[in-house]
Amino acid sequence: MHPAATPRIGITAVGSHLPARRLTSGQLQEEVTAGGRLRLPERMFEKATGIVTRHFAADGEFASTLAIGAARRALDARGIGPLDIDLLLYASATRDVCEPATAHLVQAELGSRAHALDVSNACNSFLNGIDLARAMILAGRARRALVVTGETPSRAMRRDPAGPADFRDGFAGYTFGDAGAAVVVEAVGRGGILDVETETASEHWEVGGIPGGGSRHPRGDEYSYFRGSGKELRGVFEKIGGAILTRVAARTGLGWDDYARVLVHQVTVPYLERFVELTGVPAEKLVLTVPELGNVASATLGIQLDRIKDELRPGDKVLLIGLGGGVSLMTMIWEAS
Repeated sequence: MHPAATPRIGITAVGSHLPARRLTSGQLQEEVTAGGRLRLPERMFEKATGIVTRHFAADGEFASTLAIGAARRALDARGIGPLDIDLLLYASATRDVCEPATAHLVQAELGSRAHALDVSNACNSFLNGIDLARAMILAGRARRALVVTGETPSRAMRRDPAGPADFRDGFAGYTFGDAGAAVVVEAVGRGGILDVETETASEHWEVGGIPGGGSRHPRGDEYSYFRGSGKELRGVFEKIGGAILTRVAARTGLGWDDYARVLVHQVTVPYLERFVELTGVPAEKLVLTVPELGNVASATLGIQLDRIKDELRPGDKVLLIGLGGGVSLMTMIWEAS
């Protein structure tokens, strides 16, 4: 925990945004098999993942659109305007364009004049963005930050697999949904962000991801789909995930009973159930979003925080647990003020 003399930096407002278009897992499965190349068991998507519905961005909606919607809600919740922020971090696994930073597209639409840049680390991007905002405020480089994410991973989903091999290679992508989230980060009188911990195992970077858009594969639709083994990725998280939680508990002296809520990145229901089994976290402390929204990448924790913010009282502690491809794990303890 940080010494009492260290300035306290916290989250003072939260916002989230979901696109209007909603699709059931049954409808998605029908779309994927419409070409007749695959025959799948009835309700396979829902049974395998526990995901019932998810939201997809419309043709005219982009990652920045969802981030802007969430940002406006967060600013309104704080009672401030775009010009009241001096740091804007777009922290997401999805971007509108390769160049410039999507933060500039968000800023131009909001009408803010802040220092603006992107933060990208797969599904941990948003949590990394909050941590970076905190660090820059502590360093005196900013006074008030707006951290936003807009996620449209559904566009990396292979809707027309050519056969069983394509289907298996891209199956993890069928868990995706789209969403946006945002937080305001600034100095607070009490509470705030109390602890941050990370664990990184970069040797597993090839387990899953979207290979296109960079210098290795700058062009070609085949590289634009999410590929990877969800089972292998889960195995890596299980192997290294326990150590980070043990370190946090030892350093802070906090156990599950000390947290009002535990927010964890959610990929599928079976994976979440496995997380509960391995860690012993009381299931009632979780905020279940994956059956309704699917895997919304880095927006997951922001949406969960937005859903519980009104029930929290000053002094309540929340543990946020992020999991991201690459592979990285991250925890953050935040105390409501």
